[in-house]
Amino acid sequence: MIEKIYIARHGFRLNWVTNIWKSPTGTARDPPISAYGEKQAQELAEHIASLPLDDRPTAIFSSPFYRCLQTALPVATALDIPIYIENGVSEWFSPIIPGSGLHPIPPPAPTLANSFPFLRIDPASWSPTYIPSRKGETLIELHDRCRDFLEAFIPRVESLSGGKHKNILIVSHAATVIALVRALAGKPEMVMRVACCSLTTLERPREREGKNVGVWKVGKLTDGVFLTNGLERDWGFEDVVFCGQEVIQDPGEHGSEDEVQESVGLQDFLSPQSKM
Repeated sequence: MIEKIYIARHGFRLNWVTNIWKSPTGTARDPPISAYGEKQAQELAEHIASLPLDDRPTAIFSSPFYRCLQTALPVATALDIPIYIENGVSEWFSPIIPGSGLHPIPPPAPTLANSFPFLRIDPASWSPTYIPSRKGETLIELHDRCRDFLEAFIPRVESLSGGKHKNILIVSHAATVIALVRALAGKPEMVMRVACCSLTTLERPREREGKNVGVWKVGKLTDGVFLTNGLERDWGFEDVVFCGQEVIQDPGEHGSEDEVQESVGLQDFLSPQSKM
């Protein structure tokens, strides 16, 4: 059974430093982290590696966006563990402006593993639990995604490698981190701001084993004491821009107007109760 879940946000993005950047994956809106972000990721890794052996994660589940994979890599290297691609913890995009195309999605795990062998991605042992809609999500839909994802994801992890994973690390994005923590803790209105490479720790009480959401106890919330410059570039839902009662719409990617997303939501071979 999973006893502890660590959730980290990616490091400082390169596009926050310069407008001159290129996505390593070729995916729109997929910038790498900056040199400073790499330093933050290294400090995150050193912190996690300093934990008692029984508290360290034994598997990493990362958003497929390159900045998250870069952030996960120093941890994977320090602990000699794999990175599994999980689209269920991908970036949140607000609903598209009708007719403007679809939001971007990075390449699948096998392509990423072949293109970036140094990232320690294991494409054979894991496939995504959930794939968000490229049409974007309202805030309610984001929270629904994270709850439904966790209900299916946790049993899958518990069946992976004979159930050996007691502690795991998720590397994701600010909005998704908040929605995941809210779902796990059962606190849908929890106010939190998530900084780059900050780390949240949640533990499941032994008497609540078998319950996947709503029962986890928050240990440290968006902790950054291990970062040289502390918490930076924090984000919360207070920063969301609204148009009336709805989150403002964003344009999709030019050229994707005729694309059709074939797979959305929980994947066909899964249900919230099923195991891999």
